[in-house]
Amino acid sequence: MQYIKRILNIDLPPGQSAFLWGPRKTGKSTYLKNRFPHSLVYDFLQTDLFLEYSKRPSLLRERLLAKNEDILNYPVILDEVQKIPQILDEVHWLIENRGLSFILCGSSARKLKRGKANLLGGRAWRYEMFPFISAELEELDLLRVLNRGMIPAHYLLKGYSKALRAYTQDYLKEEVFAEGLTRNIPAFSRFFDAMGYSHGELTNYSNIARDCGVDSKTVKEYYQILVDTLLGTMIEPFKRRQSRQVISRAPKFYLFDVGIAGIITKRHLVNKKGELFGKAFEHFIFMEIAAYNSYNELDYPINFWRTKSGMEVDFVLGGSEVAIEVKGTARIEKRDLRPLTAFIEEYSPREAIVVCNEREERIHGQIRVMPYQNFLRDLWTGKIIH
Repeated sequence: MQYIKRILNIDLPPGQSAFLWGPRKTGKSTYLKNRFPHSLVYDFLQTDLFLEYSKRPSLLRERLLAKNEDILNYPVILDEVQKIPQILDEVHWLIENRGLSFILCGSSARKLKRGKANLLGGRAWRYEMFPFISAELEELDLLRVLNRGMIPAHYLLKGYSKALRAYTQDYLKEEVFAEGLTRNIPAFSRFFDAMGYSHGELTNYSNIARDCGVDSKTVKEYYQILVDTLLGTMIEPFKRRQSRQVISRAPKFYLFDVGIAGIITKRHLVNKKGELFGKAFEHFIFMEIAAYNSYNELDYPINFWRTKSGMEVDFVLGGSEVAIEVKGTARIEKRDLRPLTAFIEEYSPREAIVVCNEREERIHGQIRVMPYQNFLRDLWTGKIIH
């Protein structure tokens, strides 16, 4: 499988350690092998290594102290570190007493936090790996992206549909069970299916709880598991000013990959039109905005705005600095601009944008109507928000 250069840049000064988090198969291990080719790598997905070090974490310290100093000038990579939480005590000792640096790679910090593992007290910088983003690809085939998603193996391989199904069954559900993050396996499986059908919509915990046969508190916990394992993101409603007309409580949930959402909802797109295309298109734009935010360490809030009458702006960035509406259509009508117009009157954002499938960019009043290709180009060159 071809290697595509990633936009993430882990640039560590001497002696500095880092955590690299991200869902499975987003390319963390491949990236680290290319970025740090001289580093020692311990991969705890290997059964023999996992058994050896889980029984005796001190082996890591003893073996590293016996290594040639030249190899220890490079960061030591521990892959799937969440599988052996107690090994972080040894890492801490080696950082403090021998000045070693580590890159601790994993798919979830939840197990570490729940087990009160040593998270190194700020001694390690935090990075996150996303699936592919548009700026990493030479050409962007939108339908391919929306059907396959951007997980490298799914995007690049021919047999993507089988790989996607295997990922949702073998990883998304079973990994949660294997990590012991929930005990009620049937209820979580039902939740997973119900979550798919409310994906990208206002989250009604009570309705999903009824479908799953559990209470609302348990459903909230299930969503938190997905967030903590980096499998999805909750975005909260924008509510800078209290208004009875604005929905201010129900959040929205987006999975980390548009292809995963498609396989759960049995969605396959053949044309760039229709409601299903629009939902997938909105999800894709959200993932690009979220990845840009993380990779550039901007940490701006991403919200949405919706009134009780049904007017909605999909994404509000930086506390109303930028308002973005996503429309999966090739022709934007005046009525499509009403929500953004209402938001502009209320909050005066610096930039108001409709991302769509029109052929050419244009300006209507205070609103920029942008083909998605132009939007993605401007986003990744820092012209939308920086």
